[in-house]
Amino acid sequence: MPRNKAQSHERIIAAAKEEFLSCGFENASMRRIAANAGITASGLYKHFPNKEEMFAYLVQPMLDEFYTLYRQKEKEEHDAIEQIGAAAAFLNDDALYTMQFIYDHLDAFRLLVCCSQGTRYENYAHKLAEMEEESSLRYIEALRRHGDHVPEFDRREFHLLVSANVEAVLQPIRHQFTREEAMHYAETINTFFAKGWKWLCGME
Repeated sequence: MPRNKAQSHERIIAAAKEEFLSCGFENASMRRIAANAGITASGLYKHFPNKEEMFAYLVQPMLDEFYTLYRQKEKEEHDAIEQIGAAAAFLNDDALYTMQFIYDHLDAFRLLVCCSQGTRYENYAHKLAEMEEESSLRYIEALRRHGDHVPEFDRREFHLLVSANVEAVLQPIRHQFTREEAMHYAETINTFFAKGWKWLCGME
């Protein structure tokens, strides 16, 4: 990319992020983005074909990184369960790990959580809950294969509990917690939900 075009691209990205964070995707204006980037509206479309692709540019790399790290963490925890059984399911710090990632990519998560209505990302929380539900069910099957007794449970209730857990982790973004406040809250989440999951798995 030529230097002038690269510089224009950087200004567009900065202007687009500010516009989406201020107005949300649906109310964001391509003309305002172009003006704040110091280019014409037609020049803007040489960089991005539409507003949604511009939004995707700001959030998709973070999601790709998150999904990769999530699968790595999932494998580590699954391997630990296979080795030592039920205790391994509660030797992790998932909320702390996730919260740290969120606050390392806070602007992208703010866009996702607070500004994505009207984009293909607006159901992101549902997808995250589906991933966590599938992962948790695999953990439970691993526990059963290991010989640990996990009582049967209502799958609909399980889905709602997982969704609530995922949503709890996202709440500090909506409430504009500082990193320090969010990390303290993550410790609270771990303590609060761990007791419930232990009960569900027949450990209490």
